Amino acid sequence: MIQGEATAKYTRTSAQKAGLVLDLIRGCDVNKALALLQFSRKHVARDIAKVLRSAIANAQQKEGFGGDVDRLYVKACFANQGPSMKRIRPAPMGRAFHVIKRTAHLTVHVAERPQAIAADVPETKAPRRRVAAAKAPAETPAATPARAPKAPKAAKAPKAPKAAKAAKK
Repeated sequence: MIQGEATAKYTRTSAQKAGLVLDLIRGCDVNKALALLQFSRKHVARDIAKVLRSAIANAQQKEGFGGDVDRLYVKACFANQGPSMKRIRPAPMGRAFHVIKRTAHLTVHVAERPQAIAADVPETKAPRRRVAAAKAPAETPAATPARAPKAPKAAKAPKAPKAAKAAKK
């Protein structure tokens, strides 16, 4: 199985931001991965596409490569944190803000999918599956006896006015 890898060091992005894009292409075919990177809205996708193309070219240069790029897929890809540049930005009232400019090391591994070899195996009959006993058809509303409608509740007598209640006391 042919493999190729490529690394881009000191890329001006954080490893966390690059990891979001690398998660999209991990395990994909290289053509699909390049399409995903081309239409991604992340700026780091351009750098990752460069590294992926380099890994594909490295795999093609290996001895024993079949010549079919369509069989290559992204086996692994990750972003390691590189050195951070520390800068100071002036702030109000004589203070200073620390600015950390992060870098990342992007690595992409591609590998060739193994070719499926069809073996000449004589066809055998699959065992027949037993069919469960036929269930009785569900009862239909017409088959159930009709029920008599419920009688309406008796109407309550109207309440006596408050004046009448006071007279009773």
